[in-house]
Amino acid sequence: PKSRNARCFSARKIKKMIKKIYVPVDNSDYSDASIALAVEFAKKFGSHLVGSHVYAAKMHDVRFKQMEYTLPEEYQDEVELEKQRRIHDTLITMGLQLISDSYLEVMKEKCTEFDIPFEPKMPEGKHYIKLVEDIEESDYDLVIMGALGMGAVKDSLIGGVTERVVRRINTDTLVVRDLEPIEAHNGSILVGIDGSPESFSGLKTAIQLGRKFNKQVEAVGVYDPYLHYIVFNSVVNVLTERAARTFRFKEQEQLHEEVIDTGLAKIYQSHLEVARSIAKEEHDYALKITLLDGKAYEKILQYTRKTNPWLLVLGRIGVHSEQEMDIGSTAENLLRLAPCNVLLSSQRYFPQIDVKAEETLVWTQEALDRMEKAPPLVRGIAKTAVHRFAIERGHSVITESVIDMAMEAIMPQRASEKLTRVAKEIAEQKVLESDAVQTYICGECGYAAHNQQPVQCPVCSSPPERFQMVDKTSLENVAVDEGGAAEEETFDGVRLQWSEQAKKALRGVPRGYMRRNVKARIEKSARAQKIGTITNAFATEIINDSMGEAAAVREDAPELRTLQAQTYDSQNAEGVQAFESQVKWTEEAIERLNLVPAGFMRNITQTRIEQRAQEHNIEEVTLDFAARVIEDGRSLANEVLGQYYQQPDQD
Repeated sequence: PKSRNARCFSARKIKKMIKKIYVPVDNSDYSDASIALAVEFAKKFGSHLVGSHVYAAKMHDVRFKQMEYTLPEEYQDEVELEKQRRIHDTLITMGLQLISDSYLEVMKEKCTEFDIPFEPKMPEGKHYIKLVEDIEESDYDLVIMGALGMGAVKDSLIGGVTERVVRRINTDTLVVRDLEPIEAHNGSILVGIDGSPESFSGLKTAIQLGRKFNKQVEAVGVYDPYLHYIVFNSVVNVLTERAARTFRFKEQEQLHEEVIDTGLAKIYQSHLEVARSIAKEEHDYALKITLLDGKAYEKILQYTRKTNPWLLVLGRIGVHSEQEMDIGSTAENLLRLAPCNVLLSSQRYFPQIDVKAEETLVWTQEALDRMEKAPPLVRGIAKTAVHRFAIERGHSVITESVIDMAMEAIMPQRASEKLTRVAKEIAEQKVLESDAVQTYICGECGYAAHNQQPVQCPVCSSPPERFQMVDKTSLENVAVDEGGAAEEETFDGVRLQWSEQAKKALRGVPRGYMRRNVKARIEKSARAQKIGTITNAFATEIINDSMGEAAAVREDAPELRTLQAQTYDSQNAEGVQAFESQVKWTEEAIERLNLVPAGFMRNITQTRIEQRAQEHNIEEVTLDFAARVIEDGRSLANEVLGQYYQQPDQD
């Protein structure tokens, strides 16, 4: 794919968005839902709609040539074979064009009903290739397409064309999975925020949609304090004794528990605070924010199943992705698994540097004192320069050494002083042992404080009453009631007590990596909360949370299972297919209609018969009448095709 120099937009330009919408169609239920949603967007934004259906005539031509050897002997003659090739090519090309035109006519009629500008397109070729070419060469603001197509089966997660298109384009794309009309869905708009420009752009789009469609917008962020523990727990079994001493697992894990884990929570909470600032200052919108812990896609997926949003908005790539990446792993997983519509944001928005710095950067007291020594006239400029340097280099804490490095870019002669100061800081680094006997857990974000109750949560700013003290003595008594406690040692030598019932609950998790990972999460959570005893209730909550995803077998696609069941019933019904009609049909007439291939051909045949019945004031469609209309349609098609065939023969 070509380099992704994604479009950036500012608050001044956002009102001009979504003026041109591209909708690939294929006559599936998801295609119909995409058309309906595009029409609603056009009504709200005054958009111009472009409908497209790609037909693959050349593919059929190649396949016919591959099967020529199976033709009867009388067709193997070279002249006759060439004639059959022309007939087949003409029939397929014209037939596919007629089908494409019919698909697009449905969209055209809906646009005409609401005076919406409409442009049809019918390119020939490979479906995803032609769609990508058109999207990349055009100035569409949004692509709306179905998650699945005509080839969907019970276990389908994402359609092949949709997935290939999404990976190759650089335009905001709304993938439709919800077949209900938008007015029938009371769900909110959920936005995943990870600090990437794509996620902030998605936020601005979400707020715009929320206002237009009267839906609440919520931002959710996820940080993962468990990954490094699971990795350390795995690595310890393969490192040599010398390598393990060099790696210093105990110090590494303690550093994570005391510094890095809380820092991760603060960073992702700060991303949410930046999102809230953007919503308030640029859109005058009160944004709800939620911070979760765990695997990003898993936690967002669980949250969507819990809250049932109408739309999930994600950056196409995340904060750690290179610009050349086609799609981020979190977005890819949620595109497949989320039970709601998904909008992938490709545009990029950079929050004002001062807003981002205010929420994401922390200054040490020494650094603040250092800045106060700068002349007042240049102090603001210097602080902005340090902010930009720190954000560009990925620093979250501004120390004197960061100021030195920022100033070095302007005054290289400061390099010597900088190196001296950095060396001193490295020499003074240490990890403090914690002997806390009391733990206070924040009810909002799960932050664990030790020794004394905080006056405010340093992660989510919750008040002190949101903290709950963990009674370790009570936990030990519970463990005794649960069959006693047995001591186990973690990979870095920390000893934890497991009640017998907690161990039994863990044994209920399938063996292998799943049990190892769940156990690591339980240990990590206990250590973060400074809990030395793991009870059944403590372990079960984490087990249920972890195993919920493994146990979910496409519960997020009831409409697909319903569609599959309906298809099965219709295939096994003896004669009569249920269908809606304003005209009465005899059972024999319905049986005749069911002989027409299901889908587009049967639908258009039924429409033609009913129109003819209304024209002749016929109250009930009989077998004879239906057969006569079908035969008339065949005769007309043969006449048109016959005229078409005559042209090559005249050459």
